Amino acid sequence: MAAGTSNYWEDLRKQARQLENELDLKLVSFSKLCTSYSHSSARDGRRDRYSSDTTPLLNGSSQDRMFETMAIEIEQLLARLTGVNDKMAEYTNSAGVPSLNAALMHTLQRHRDILQDYTHEFHKTKANFVAIRERENLMGSVRKDIESYKSGSGVNNRRTELFLKEHDHLRNSDRLIEETISIAMATKENMTSQRGMLKSIQSKMNTLANLY
Repeated sequence: MAAGTSNYWEDLRKQARQLENELDLKLVSFSKLCTSYSHSSARDGRRDRYSSDTTPLLNGSSQDRMFETMAIEIEQLLARLTGVNDKMAEYTNSAGVPSLNAALMHTLQRHRDILQDYTHEFHKTKANFVAIRERENLMGSVRKDIESYKSGSGVNNRRTELFLKEHDHLRNSDRLIEETISIAMATKENMTSQRGMLKSIQSKMNTLANLY
């Protein structure tokens, strides 16, 4: 193998190892971001957005932006590593020394396996992050609906309470009127009865006076 071609191969391997190291670090950070994601922190941050002292240093919105940025960076690194692997594959296919071809193919396959593992890990972590974010968004929406329902129910309950109080007031007023009428009628009947008794006594007294 010529020195120039050997140096080219070693340069490709060096590029591949460097990109693999960068990807390894990025994927670790990306995985930590996924596991630490909490949309409830974002809601707490928005509730306290008027107070800089109480706003979390890393809320949901910041995590979303960091997620998008890191995802783009990892995709770019994966694309670059794929390009390096393709160049290594071209080199092995055009290598002039057949005895070295097997060793080169073995090295290339190892880099391809690493690339495949990193690609799989990236897509898995990304899918988990998106699933967690969608679940938190759904839960936040449900909580909001429940709070709105409770708030609306509170207004309706207040209106119902006022209506019932007004209804009881009217019913009590009707009962008082009925009791007053009943008392008046009883008084009238009593006075009529007394008047009849007085007339009867007066008639008897007149009769006795006429006899004597």
